[in-house]
Order: sequence, then structure tokens, then C-alpha cells
Amino acid sequence: MSDEDITLTAGDAEVTVRPGNGGRVSGLRVGGVELLRQGDRFGCFPMVPWCGRTRDGRFRNGATVHRLPLNAPPHAIHGTARDAAWRTVRKSADEAVLTYDLVEPWPYSGRVTQQFTLGEDALTLTMAVETYESSFPAQIGWHPWFNRSLGGADDQDVRLDFTAAWQEERGDDHLPTGNRVDPRPGPWDDCFGMPGGVDVTLTWPGRLELKVTSREEWVVIYDEQSEAVCVEPQTGPPDGLNTRPRLVTPLEPLEATTTWTWRRL
Repeated sequence: MSDEDITLTAGDAEVTVRPGNGGRVSGLRVGGVELLRQGDRFGCFPMVPWCGRTRDGRFRNGATVHRLPLNAPPHAIHGTARDAAWRTVRKSADEAVLTYDLVEPWPYSGRVTQQFTLGEDALTLTMAVETYESSFPAQIGWHPWFNRSLGGADDQDVRLDFTAAWQEERGDDHLPTGNRVDPRPGPWDDCFGMPGGVDVTLTWPGRLELKVTSREEWVVIYDEQSEAVCVEPQTGPPDGLNTRPRLVTPLEPLEATTTWTWRRL
């Protein structure tokens, strides 16, 4: 199938998926109101085969050290799939499935599959990485850019609410130092630990409440820009290829899911 844009609908919810632009969700509209920041770099893109920054663009798999392009010098950031064209393998009115085959500069072969399932009050995103050859460490995550405000005469900025067990202490290089600290007030470009699963609520007062949940225990919160805030569930912390690798093997793929559930206020 082609890499043309896909529109999913359920009730008054509408989602646009762009296979040709990194397999990202480029729009989520509820009752005609756009929740995601618009633009080719924004929406919600998949982070795979790693999330956030990889220190100095280097990671180790056993005795082998690999080097990745430094697309956020001095680090490599957010994987390779957001810059690639994905292939649509199935779509219906409320569901789509895309695939992407890992290629250079990632040093291992594998396939990534994304599934998008839209309901009247929820969007579920599922991603898996599998291989039939060499095993390798990997990460899965999502990087949504939620609009800070939704527009309108009585509009107010979004409020973020969550309870984390810890915050990864961030060094001057924007990477975790390895120390865990009590959660600190924002603004944030920080990773938090939620052992019971990611659970973050975004509230646009008087308009909409949206919950981001996942069984994974890691979430990065980024709210340092005036236009949008990011709530990023992922399978490990930044630099996780080096510090908390999750191994993809021919017998065991890496899989993760996040669900966004909303209600009007």
C-alpha cells in the first residue's frame, strides 16, 4: 500500500497518520479542536530504536561499540524512524498498521510495527520491534507535542498532573547522572519513574481532560516551550541503550503500548 496520509474517525474524534513523514500522528481533533501542535516536526512521532539522547552517539552490544550520527550534538537523539517513510500494511475507518524496516545508520536489521486504534474517547498506540537475525538493545517511545492552549475566548494553558516515584537527576549534558532524586517542580526536560505504569493527566481548564497511560514505568516530561508540552512514555530512560538496555531477540520482540483517553469538562 502507499505512504499517503491516513484519516481515522470514531464519533467526533479524528486522527491523521502520516506514514511518509516518520509514521507520526500529525493531528488529533476532538469535536473539531486540534490537540497536537501542527508542523512537519511535531504531532506525535515514534521514538525507535532508541528514545531521547544516546550519550556521544555511542552504545555497546556485548563487546561491540557502535556509533550513531550526532543529530543533537554531542549526542544522538530520538532514534531513526521519525525521519523515515513507513509502509501502510492495513487500514480501516478506525485503525491503521504501519511497518518500517531498520536500516543504516542503525547497525542491525529488524522490523518496527505500529498500530493506531481510535475509539470515540481514546487513541491507543502500540509499537513492536522484532528481528530474525542478530539480537540488539533497543527502546520504544512516543513523543507527542500537545498544544499548550486550545484557543478560544476563555482559553487557559494546559495543566499537568502526575505522581512520580522519582526523578532522574539530570546533568549539564541533559542526560541522567545515574542518581534518583525526589521529583522537583518544573519547568522540565526530565525523566520520571512510575513503577506502577505511566499515568499523566493533561487538563485544559473548562475544555478537556486527557490521560496518557502506559504499562511502561518511564516518562519524559518536556514543557520548556511556549507552544506545546510533551508527555513521552518510553521503555527506558534517556541513554537507556547504555544504562538499561532491553534486548530484542529472534524469540522475543520488544513491545509497548500507550493510550490517550479524553473527556470533555
